[in-house]
Amino acid sequence: MLKKTTTFENVDNLKFKINIYDPDNTKQASFTHFLQNQENVHSSTYKNSAVEYVKEILEGKSTTEKISDKVAEDALQYLLFNNTEDIPYPAPKRPYFSFIDLFAGVGGFRIALQNVGGKCVYTSEWDENAQKTYYKNFGDIPFGDITKKRVKEFIPHKFDILCAGFPCQAFSIAGYRKGFSDTRGTLFFDVEQVIEKHNPKVVFLENVKNLISHDKGKTFKVILEILEKKLGYKVFYEVLNSMTHANIPQNRERIFIVAFDPKQVKDYNKFKFPKQIKLTKTIHNILEKDKKDDKFYYPNNHKYYPELEKTMTSKDTVYQWRRVYVRENKSQVCPTLTANMGTGGHNVPLIKDDFGIRKLTPKECFAFQGYQVDKFILPDLSNSKLYKQAGNSVTTTLVERISQEIMKVL
Repeated sequence: MLKKTTTFENVDNLKFKINIYDPDNTKQASFTHFLQNQENVHSSTYKNSAVEYVKEILEGKSTTEKISDKVAEDALQYLLFNNTEDIPYPAPKRPYFSFIDLFAGVGGFRIALQNVGGKCVYTSEWDENAQKTYYKNFGDIPFGDITKKRVKEFIPHKFDILCAGFPCQAFSIAGYRKGFSDTRGTLFFDVEQVIEKHNPKVVFLENVKNLISHDKGKTFKVILEILEKKLGYKVFYEVLNSMTHANIPQNRERIFIVAFDPKQVKDYNKFKFPKQIKLTKTIHNILEKDKKDDKFYYPNNHKYYPELEKTMTSKDTVYQWRRVYVRENKSQVCPTLTANMGTGGHNVPLIKDDFGIRKLTPKECFAFQGYQVDKFILPDLSNSKLYKQAGNSVTTTLVERISQEIMKVL
């Protein structure tokens, strides 16, 4: 069944409202990727689909005229020279390297790699709400479901670094019977396919800490075997904490995997993960001081309020409601932000401020992930969706520190 999409927000300050039937959003994504890559060779990857999208826009404005490819190409060139949209995170004018951003979320990897001189030439993220946040900040609409062949076909032939915060899924028993070399049925299989086809210099992956121990270590063994034995990469991995390695007061442990193609990167063995640094920031460097909207505060008549009031006595720590009790973070940092914040289960972290007991705001959650919240745009979405995006994200400043070490080798 074809997906109906209404509108492209605006092109050259003109707002269009048309219906487009596109099974995988490739035309909208190609259009924005073409605009963002107009000054490099990767634009050719997206041109044909971008022209088709412009034809649909122009035909949507006309009830009778059939738009030719020539007219659409002329219009596209006009848009290139008049594309003055001010986005918060433009690519570097003179990039040192190119990268692709898979399972991109809202762009944590992209911010980090752009900060060290990288140009993003392709991005993919299936969640439509995350796509909206990504577009607002980078000007690119991510391609959709990376498991689809059609979506993979838009990946440029050559790029330097592949980034992916891929979800961890169970690997099949059938895979184990094949000597820990079968990843079919998992999202890592799609990462593997892209690496095998495009052979980037570097593969840069992030996942939950428990990936190492998942299924008694079998899952991680599969991943290492694929990268090292099948694809021929030299692999480095380490579990790092945002609180100890990024000067961010959040207790967030994640595993990072960096793999180099030794044929393209001769000095791969010089790579080292960044060293631990002192935590100088406290939660008060991130928490907002003014009174927040009433919806973030627990009213006195809330059924949990007596327990919250009894337990939450300090303004210098962050708490969490854990279904039936309140847990204080003893290290006086923010507990790990999760994707299910605000949707039951592990609730949004809580603080006591001058005005009462309240949840962290989405903006504060993004700040606890290293985002510049005075710059990063949060679109008009429900708080539950924004909480999910923050919890799913990487800590951008930690990814940037690792990226700096990769750049030393490259």
